[in-house]
Amino acid sequence: MFSIRLVKLIEAHADKLAQGLMQGLQASPRSSELLRKVPADELKHRAQEIYRNLGDWLLNKTESEIEERYTGIGMRRARQGVPFCDFMWAIILTKEYLWEYLQSEGLLEEPVELLGELELLRNLERFFDRAIYFAAVGYASAAGHEAAHREPVHTGARR
Repeated sequence: MFSIRLVKLIEAHADKLAQGLMQGLQASPRSSELLRKVPADELKHRAQEIYRNLGDWLLNKTESEIEERYTGIGMRRARQGVPFCDFMWAIILTKEYLWEYLQSEGLLEEPVELLGELELLRNLERFFDRAIYFAAVGYASAAGHEAAHREPVHTGARR
């Protein structure tokens, strides 16, 4: 079993992690359109939700629950007009900021818990990879849905 202690620590520091992630997003030119098109409180709430409920996402949620949640988020970001690359960058930065936090706090250095930490890292990777994939599915679905409902463009050319 992976390190429950680390998961509980992450969950307990969800607000601090979300705030740091927001600072990282604001400092990155790769997320400028995301920040312009999505309210900051919505982004911060999503980050808090991930960090605060990490144990539940890793231990209890099924792949279909991750699919449902992140497909919906992908569709929402597409409808908000967020460029796909900005959207993916935000998910990647969410994961990277978590690693940086754990390393800066010295939480990945105890040899006694190495196996548990490795399993935690493997589960985190799997969760974030699925979140990225299903968010991309939702984004593409929303983009395809909108394209299907647009009026055909007439070029004015005659035969």
